Amino acid sequence: MSFAIAGLLQAQEANNATHAFSLEQCVDFAQKNNVQVKNSLLAIEVQAQTNREIAAAALPTVNTNLGGTNYLIIPTSLLPGQIFGGTPGTFIPVQFGTKFNANYGASIQQLLFDGQVFIALQARATSMDLQRKNAALTQEAIKANIYKIYYQLSASKTQLNILDANINRIKALAHDAEIMYKNGFTEKLDVDKISVQLNNLETEKLKANNSVAIGYMGLKMLMGMPVKDSLVLTDVINESSLTNDVLSDADFQYNVRKDFQYLNTVKKMNEFNVKRYQLSNLPTVSMSGSYSKNAQRSKFDFFEGGNWFNTSLVSLNINLPIFNGFATDARIKRTKIELKQTENQIESLKNNIDNELNQSKLNYMSSVATVQFQKKNMELAERVYQQTKKKYEAGTGSNTEISAAQTDLVSAQNNYMNALYAALIAKVDLLKASGKL
Repeated sequence: MSFAIAGLLQAQEANNATHAFSLEQCVDFAQKNNVQVKNSLLAIEVQAQTNREIAAAALPTVNTNLGGTNYLIIPTSLLPGQIFGGTPGTFIPVQFGTKFNANYGASIQQLLFDGQVFIALQARATSMDLQRKNAALTQEAIKANIYKIYYQLSASKTQLNILDANINRIKALAHDAEIMYKNGFTEKLDVDKISVQLNNLETEKLKANNSVAIGYMGLKMLMGMPVKDSLVLTDVINESSLTNDVLSDADFQYNVRKDFQYLNTVKKMNEFNVKRYQLSNLPTVSMSGSYSKNAQRSKFDFFEGGNWFNTSLVSLNINLPIFNGFATDARIKRTKIELKQTENQIESLKNNIDNELNQSKLNYMSSVATVQFQKKNMELAERVYQQTKKKYEAGTGSNTEISAAQTDLVSAQNNYMNALYAALIAKVDLLKASGKL
């Protein structure tokens, strides 16, 4: 039984794909597999079909009909009795028609003018553009989140490497301390203190590994990748990604922002709505025509000859709205108010963009400066630790000094990685604020 279970687990693992992705490959994968992105792209296709529906209103409608009737009981009509010499006020029941009737024909209807349809036809391109802008907004949001999670996991991977190096360093120190204790050069208390440091680092590593595992699952969910698949991040974060070229905004225009583009398209749609209801006051004009043949028989012998009678007509229909309880006036005023609301949102968005741009610049410059400071601090802590270690090994330093130096080094390394991660996140925010993401 155990062999069967082991074989099943191996088969399941073999069916799970392994992906080694760079940051851009993660973004590309998400653009094809993230549910929100896929649905936003499908919304474009839905709008395309809606536009076809709108266009159909301006095209002719052609119908054909074929029917037959078998009167089990021929309808009875009442004729005044006086027609046939009877008493006035009396009626004579008579049956008109034949038992079998058949007809076939075709009809056509063509809308010649309808203000609302006319505007709807004009708004088709803008409707498609609105869905494309919405899809672009969704893609940008997913991209920004993937950047941030990828950087976080890359930073965590580097921190795990630092933890491993510190653990190895402490293990070597614990080994040296054990030898010194056996030779009588140090106390058992010093050995125990180093063991406590080692246990703390091992616990920190366990927590970090759990956090990274959860982060990977979150990234795979965001990308639309099966959670059972394996994901390996190939990019390593470093200071080379922190460049000053992202600070340039001499050519910045509001319309490079996708949310600004989207809101402007919403404004265009609101303008079309106003026009649509304004033109609904105009008459609608349509034309229709039909041609049919019908026959009546006492027996079902329609396919054996006999007369078929033709009917054809052409009609022009004009519908002029007179009064609908001020409903149209209310719609026009409502859409004008909605248009004004959108215009207010655009002005507010401009102010928000200015604020985001300025804040993200300051945050990025501050973060880059912090990275440089923490890097120097980490290098200094490394030198202090190495000097303290040499003194401890020579017997001129204390366990307290080496413990303090180790703690300072670990803290400086973590501070550096946190500062680097914060700077990369600030860069993503700046790129998004400037419309360059």
